[in-house]
Amino acid sequence: MLSPIRVYGILLRHFYLLKHSFSRWMDLIYWPTIDLLLWGFITLYLQRDSLNSLNFTSLFLGALILWNILVRAQQGLAVGFLEDIWARNLLHLFISPLTLIEYLLGLLIYSLFKALAASLIMSLLSVMIFDFNFLSQGLFIFHLTFALILFAWSVGLLTMAFILYFGQEAEILAWALALFFLPFSAVFYPLSALPSIFQKVASFVPTSYIFESFRHLLLQGKLYHHYLIKGYLLVGFYLITSSSLFVLAFRIAKRDGKLIKIGE
Repeated sequence: MLSPIRVYGILLRHFYLLKHSFSRWMDLIYWPTIDLLLWGFITLYLQRDSLNSLNFTSLFLGALILWNILVRAQQGLAVGFLEDIWARNLLHLFISPLTLIEYLLGLLIYSLFKALAASLIMSLLSVMIFDFNFLSQGLFIFHLTFALILFAWSVGLLTMAFILYFGQEAEILAWALALFFLPFSAVFYPLSALPSIFQKVASFVPTSYIFESFRHLLLQGKLYHHYLIKGYLLVGFYLITSSSLFVLAFRIAKRDGKLIKIGE
């Protein structure tokens, strides 16, 4: 016989989990907010500006490839770290002669491989299906891509620092943290499409300068070097800060014995 009390008990269990779980609140509130902001700004941009079909296709495909490079590099680093946590292998690694720098270099090279593989596949498909050659801009594309990968690594290191300090509740940041910067990065629309307060936030986000540089490169055939310089300066700041926070979190985890408990 159906018991409303037992049904209520199951429901209450999940509400209690939601009450104390950052990751569940993230899933409930964060993703819909990001989707609304992203596609809302894209809609405003398309309503306001008219682009010929060639430029429109090139802008969106190129931006999509660049953003995927960033995401694959960031997740290659953060999820690679999580793989060791899930396998309860982290402690075993660091009681061996392996140093922290060696471990990070291995993860960085792996994340670079994932980013390059994804970009190569997407570039080939864009040529074959849409007749858009992402690599046609040559060295300029390298400068933009390299900046994105450095920023992706800074986000990945920051994610790893949060996981070491806060534990499993922070694991969702391996997928969510990069997307936090998406509405402010001007990936699929220019900075001018953002409200003024969002433009001020975007001025502190290095990816906004990188994607604006890419947009000017496609539309005007030249790279705005002052945008690129600002982007690299901010990337350097983010990378130094996130590296320092990761090293600090790792030392705290060793001191407090969290390396033994993490992942359990």
